[in-house]
Amino acid sequence: MKHLKTIVWVTSILLFSSNIQINAQKMEKETPKISVFPVGNKLPDKFTPYFTGKTYLAPLTQNNKLNCPIFNVTFEPGCRNNWHRHTGGQILIAIGGKGYYQARGEKARLLLPGDIVEIPSNVEHWHGAAPDSWFSHLAIETNSQTNENTWLEEVDDEQYKKATAMNKINEVNLSETAIKNHEELWPDYESKAAKTDPELIEIFDNWAFDEVIAQSDINVKTRTMMIMGSTIAQGALTEYKMFVNAALNVGVSPVEIKEVLYQSVAYVGVAKVIDFIYATNIIMEEWGIDLPLEKQATTERGNREAKGLELMKTTFGERIDEMRKNAPKDQQHIQYNLAANCFGDYYTRTGLDMKTRELLTYSMLISTGGTDSQVRGHIQGNLNVGNDRETLIGITTQLLPYIGYPGTLNALNAINEITSK
Repeated sequence: MKHLKTIVWVTSILLFSSNIQINAQKMEKETPKISVFPVGNKLPDKFTPYFTGKTYLAPLTQNNKLNCPIFNVTFEPGCRNNWHRHTGGQILIAIGGKGYYQARGEKARLLLPGDIVEIPSNVEHWHGAAPDSWFSHLAIETNSQTNENTWLEEVDDEQYKKATAMNKINEVNLSETAIKNHEELWPDYESKAAKTDPELIEIFDNWAFDEVIAQSDINVKTRTMMIMGSTIAQGALTEYKMFVNAALNVGVSPVEIKEVLYQSVAYVGVAKVIDFIYATNIIMEEWGIDLPLEKQATTERGNREAKGLELMKTTFGERIDEMRKNAPKDQQHIQYNLAANCFGDYYTRTGLDMKTRELLTYSMLISTGGTDSQVRGHIQGNLNVGNDRETLIGITTQLLPYIGYPGTLNALNAINEITSK
């Protein structure tokens, strides 16, 4: 096979020595401006056998003594290069549009602005634009003094279609932000709903994974755990399983996932939660997570009521004593259970801090419905442990796509009522 210097290195020499001149105004009309970097010129015909479609290249560095050539490479929709490898490796940085990178034997990877690909030496791969989008990336040649490029066979239409179809959700008209946020939760996910109900997916995903996420400053781990709690409260097992995988993808620990589950028993009952526990165990086994997890309990039967009561007072104040005292005699055992079981058995566990636990309880309560009194009580509890009005509104906003407008508006009314006192 013919060995060449890496395409970006060879082409830089050709561009500077060639007599090919392309009118700048014509270039602006022919190619969109999808990044802050210049688009450059078309590759010479000499290199067209190695590309399917039109490609443009702009050298960005001039000092060859630095031994680090950097180029902006722009592909028209559907354009990609052949399979190839570099003896010295390569770095790609996506800067505009939507594209793909695929190493031999691996799934194609969606590339959006800000994504970085570090390609090791002699790894066979290809990269290019998505079928429906222009794409630009910076190509950084590593080990440039000795780096050689070997061109291999083309990426045929069938290979390309299969690779770029790995994420069917991208066949609907989604914003780059929606795609990126969705990919963060579920990399390489193939959406069945995008095939059967593309209009709904376009409406929902642009809203839930772009606009709604931007409307509050809630980090992705917290958002994901609260949605998990909400789906448990609603009995929404299918959506819950999606978010368990999402949680693991964004760095929520197995212990944190289990603590969300365990605490939900106190608020929605084990009859509803047991199926979620079984489903979680299956997912964790698929991820190679050994079960059971390490113990998180900090109380035992002899001190659980006292520890739970102490935590209740820390969260809700001294009114807890009055509530217990005024409870009817035939309901005193419920007050005991609240202290010993709800708080003593669950809230005292490690794995989640108190602010997260109160926020989780709030998320489950507003998702259950018919719990207005408890919602108000736990809004105050959240404020007492350090979750402010902004945080409560932010979480409520993030749950809106999953609980709907009536539950959301009721929760916001309660927040307004409690925080205005």
